[in-house]
Amino acid sequence: MDRVAPLAKGMTIAGGSRLAISADTPTEFVIIKRKEYEVENSVNLESVVTQLGLQGDTAMAVQVFVVVFVALALNLIVLRVMTHIVKRVKETKNFWDDVLVLAARKPISILIWMVGISWAADIVAAGSDAAIFGAIAPIREMSVIVLLVWFVVDFIKRAEQELIKREVENEEDAVDETTVFAIGKLLRLSVIITASLVMLQTLGYSISGVLAFGGIGGIAIGFAAKDLLANFFGGLMVYLDRPFAVGDWVRSSDRSIEGTVEHIGWRLTRIRTFDKRPLYVPNGIFANITVENPSRMTNRRIYETIGLRYQDSAQLEPIINDVKAMLQAHDEIASDLTMIVNFNAYGPSSLDFFVYTFTKTTDWVYFHEVKQDVLLKILAIIAEHGADVAFPTSTVHIPEAVHLESEALAVSAPGPA
Repeated sequence: MDRVAPLAKGMTIAGGSRLAISADTPTEFVIIKRKEYEVENSVNLESVVTQLGLQGDTAMAVQVFVVVFVALALNLIVLRVMTHIVKRVKETKNFWDDVLVLAARKPISILIWMVGISWAADIVAAGSDAAIFGAIAPIREMSVIVLLVWFVVDFIKRAEQELIKREVENEEDAVDETTVFAIGKLLRLSVIITASLVMLQTLGYSISGVLAFGGIGGIAIGFAAKDLLANFFGGLMVYLDRPFAVGDWVRSSDRSIEGTVEHIGWRLTRIRTFDKRPLYVPNGIFANITVENPSRMTNRRIYETIGLRYQDSAQLEPIINDVKAMLQAHDEIASDLTMIVNFNAYGPSSLDFFVYTFTKTTDWVYFHEVKQDVLLKILAIIAEHGADVAFPTSTVHIPEAVHLESEALAVSAPGPA
């Protein structure tokens, strides 16, 4: 006996017809009831064709043609209306109506064709006893579910893109890109899983059995794919804890990881190194390493040691005072943070003082511009005091006896002939 989709008690078999049947209802009865509905559904169109004097296969062909033509005309009308609506909604400031209309445009068009084709198939099935026409109703129901999932997933994806690229007046109102990606992926995954379960129920499979199998099979899958699950939950922790986001500069002293985060997936995170190579890091690794995020620093530090010559010791203190005054007056130096300029050590060939301060900027390129300006001004202050920066030197002290003996040898040495 050919299998048709089982019907639960009181389930709608097509359109709005309902049957009070049980799971033990014979398949032949279900087929007969479906035939009765299909004949009743097409009686109006068939009566019109009969009044035109058409019968048999010709009448059926005309009915199918009319249905397809109506679907085509309705589709063209809907597309024109949707195009007009799209133009209107783009004029509004709210992006949600844009997302809704754009996501619904293609599924609605395909839905019209699907209904028209299934109606035409019902007309053909009314004049045929082939068992294959029993699959029309399940296919129609599955198609509606697929189109609905398509609409919802596309709506989530478009909303995700609009939330990321929209411009906000206040920086506090801006959304975190990583959070938007995470929520979007979770919503799409939830929709797909729910739709899969509904489709299985539509095909007559027991959801409780599927869930029970999933619980038992999940244990075996967990042992077999523990690394995959570790990466999945590692990615989930990255989304929840947010130690870094897309666009951040990250590095780890535990691993050779440094670069800019380009993408955070469920299994891998893609990092672009500073020499422009892609680095793919499994998310499970982030649970076991220390990650530094320099992108979230509030200031950048200047820490330099400068040495003066020993003969410039008298100018050391005024030079230090002038350098400190210069830093306090500098527009790009954070004077409210720690600032130290002090004599530090007696070096092998220099008197060393160090400069410890912070810049207001965190931009890597502009920081070096500020640092260069500070170092050049320090060099100018040293020159103003008649001092100079020391360089490594060595002084050799020769004993007096050795010095006299070398002079005697030079005097007694015979000259050239």
